[in-house]
Amino acid sequence: MRRPLATVTINDVLVIQDLAIVMLIALGMALLFRWIRQPLLIGYILAGMIVGQYTPPFALIRQPDVLNALAELGIVFLLFAVGLEYPLARLRAVGRKALVIALAESLSTFAAGFVVGEAFGFPFYDSLFIGLAISVTSTVILSKALEDLGALKSKDASLVLGITVVEDVITVTILGILQSAAQTGHLAPLSIAFAIALVVLFIGVVLVVGPRTVSPLVDALARTGMREILLIAVLGIAFGLAIISSLLGISVATGAFLAGVLVAESNSQALAHEMMTPLKEVFGAIFFVSMGALMDIGLLPQYLVPIGAFLAVAFGAKLLATYVAARQQRVDARAARRTALTLSASGGELSIVVAKGGSDIGATGAFVLPFIGALTVVTTILAPYLIRYAWRPSAGADGSGPPPPDAPTP
Repeated sequence: MRRPLATVTINDVLVIQDLAIVMLIALGMALLFRWIRQPLLIGYILAGMIVGQYTPPFALIRQPDVLNALAELGIVFLLFAVGLEYPLARLRAVGRKALVIALAESLSTFAAGFVVGEAFGFPFYDSLFIGLAISVTSTVILSKALEDLGALKSKDASLVLGITVVEDVITVTILGILQSAAQTGHLAPLSIAFAIALVVLFIGVVLVVGPRTVSPLVDALARTGMREILLIAVLGIAFGLAIISSLLGISVATGAFLAGVLVAESNSQALAHEMMTPLKEVFGAIFFVSMGALMDIGLLPQYLVPIGAFLAVAFGAKLLATYVAARQQRVDARAARRTALTLSASGGELSIVVAKGGSDIGATGAFVLPFIGALTVVTTILAPYLIRYAWRPSAGADGSGPPPPDAPTP
């Protein structure tokens, strides 16, 4: 028997109560971390730990499934926003140097992370997903830190940002391949080849067909002057491609990212970016709070040595691979050192997306999410200071200004 529309159940109240708790605690942590000039991402993760079921004496959230569903929306909004920054022209413009350096840096760190995971006896897929997570460099934190230093428009910064563009594409692509392969139960050569072919085919079709169909459609709707119609269309594109990629066994992150690229190809990119920003901020915050709530921090003490090892290996692998690749591409020694140091701080928002991607399909163990969360927290704190050191005036930079009196705030 259907209940009357006006009836409010206990579950309805609990959902609203959970959202109120999440928003209020996230707000409190955001204000605190803004005051102490630390990345808001860390504040949101800690807010999730406060409200989550693993933090004594009791869980403040009563309906975790609802929070998880909202976190999925957060992934779509976050990756769509990343894609919005990368129209095809920008992807083409990053150049051969950025492509070669990004491939060397990302794949070397991925491989090094996998080897370390295997050395510690981690399960096979745990090692793979952790390796991919530590290969990420936060574009958001990096660009904000460079902006605070007044170096965002310098020649060296253009190379660094170009590398992160390629790195984001590599990470999203490998995530799709790993998820697709993991769902077959093994990584046989044929399965790997099929997963790669599927992801490449999907990306290729979207990037060939999309600019001729989706991008003009976005512009046509924008010309109506009705922002609500454009917003609905943009959201439809984002969730449509996300669900198509999911049905193909590829990460929803891949579809959402490609949707952002297609909208960025239109002449309405700036307007779409303006409309999507509040949604990205809200659901992005909920995503990071949700990830914090799912982290069983009680598992971390037994993994302190592996965490330290992964941090050291990620830093070393990124630093060495980036410097060697940059020099091979005839980047001068000072710029190569600066680029290597800037990119050597792993972690960020995409690392958490990778961890969630492994958890969603049951490919990784319960410890992986808090493990990657801990790595992300540490590297997110260290990254602005490492970037500031790399771009100090004595390092000899093109277009970099003196560091501000306080540490940069991502």
